[in-house]
Amino acid sequence: MTSLQDCRALDAQDPLRELRELFTLPEGVIYLDGNSLGVMPRSAPERVARAVNQEWGQGLIRSWNDAGWFTLPQRLGDKIGALIGARPGETIATDSTSINLYKVLSAALHIAAREHPERKVVVSERDNFPTDLYIAQSLCKERGYTLELVDEGRMEDALGPQVAVLMLTHVNYRTGAMHDMAALTAAAHRNGALAVWDLAHSAGAVPVDLNAADADFAIGCGYKYLNGGPGAPAFVWVHPRHADRFEQPLSGWWGHAAPFEFTPHYRPAQGISRYLCGTQPILSMVALECGLDTVSAAQPLGGIAALRRKSLALTDLFIDLVEERCAGHGLGLATPREHGRRGSQVCLTRAEGAYAIVQALIARGVVGDFRAGDGAVDGAQPDILRFGFTPLYIGFEDTWHAVEHLRHVLEDAEWQRPEFMRKHAVT
Repeated sequence: MTSLQDCRALDAQDPLRELRELFTLPEGVIYLDGNSLGVMPRSAPERVARAVNQEWGQGLIRSWNDAGWFTLPQRLGDKIGALIGARPGETIATDSTSINLYKVLSAALHIAAREHPERKVVVSERDNFPTDLYIAQSLCKERGYTLELVDEGRMEDALGPQVAVLMLTHVNYRTGAMHDMAALTAAAHRNGALAVWDLAHSAGAVPVDLNAADADFAIGCGYKYLNGGPGAPAFVWVHPRHADRFEQPLSGWWGHAAPFEFTPHYRPAQGISRYLCGTQPILSMVALECGLDTVSAAQPLGGIAALRRKSLALTDLFIDLVEERCAGHGLGLATPREHGRRGSQVCLTRAEGAYAIVQALIARGVVGDFRAGDGAVDGAQPDILRFGFTPLYIGFEDTWHAVEHLRHVLEDAEWQRPEFMRKHAVT
C-alpha cells in the first residue's frame, strides 16, 4: 500500500515540481478541477492590470499597434499550435469553442458537399460533449444532413459510404477515455470522410500531433488545461490543404484580407486568419497568454511528454489509492486503465449520492465536479465524480490527501448531510 511518505518522496523527485510556483493556489485547497477551469497563473493579475491601466488607460486606441493587440490571435495561436502538433501560421486563438466548431464543421460540410454530394451523414460519439452535438444538430438540420450518434468502440464500423464527416472529442469529458486520433482519422479518410477534432480536454494535457495524424480540422478551449481564465478565447486549427478552400460562414471584418480598407464586399484573408470574425477580446487574450506561458514553461523540463508522464503517474496513484482505501463503498471506475486510452482525469461512478459526495469533498477543500449519468440511452449510465489532474500544479501528496478526504466522506457518511444535497446551478 502506498504511504504518505512514499508520495512525499515522489514529489521530492518530481522534475516538474517548481512549476507549481507559477500559480496562485488557495491555502487548504486540493484543486482537481483543472479539466473544467484551470488555476490562475501568478502573472495574470499584473498582466491584465497593465493591459487595463497602461495599454487601454494610457495608450488607448494606439495600443492596437503599439502594444501588439492586433496580432494577438496569431501570436497566441502559434503558442497553442506548438502544443498540438501544428506548424506556425496554422492555428488561431479566437471566439469560443462552440462558435469555432460551427465554423470548421460548416467548412467541412461545404467541402464534402462539393466533392461528395451523395454523402449526407455526420458521425459522432453518443457521449460527446453536448455543445458539440447541439452545433452539429443545428448545422445538419440547416444543410439537410443526418447526425448519427455511435457508442465508443464502434466508430470505424459506422464509417460507411454515406458519411461526410467524423466529428469527435479527443478525450471524452465524462469518462476521460481518449480516442486514437491517428487511427480514426485514417479510417475516416479511407472511407472518404473528413475528420474534425475537439481538443478541449487534450490541449496542454496529453500529446497531440495534428499534422502527424493528418487531421482536417480541430478546435479547443483556452480555460481548461491552458489556464487562460473563465471564458478564455478558444482556438481553431485547419490543415493547410483546406485553409483557403472555403470562406467560413461567420465572415466578419477581422477575417477580411484587409480589414481597414473598409470595402463593402468581403474578401477572405489567406490561411488561418480567415477564421477570425469580429473584434477580439483583448483583456481575455492577454490573460490567456499568461496561461499558455505556464504550459510553455514545462518545455525545458521535457515539455508535454514530461507532463504526460506525470499525469499518468498521478492518475495511476489516484486509481490505486481509491481501490485500496475506499473499497466497499460502491465506487466504480469509468476511466480506462490503459495509458494509451486515458486522458488527464479520473472519473469514478456511484449509483447513489455522487453529487452530494462531490459537495462534501469541496467543503473539505478537495475540488472536483459532478456529471449526471442521464446522457446515455435510457439513462443507463451511472452518475460520475470527476477529478482532473493538471501536472503543472498537482502533486503526489495532494493526490494521497484527496483520497483520504474521500475515504472520510464515505466512511463517516458526511455526504448524507442535507446541505450537500442542494443542487447548485453549476455542478
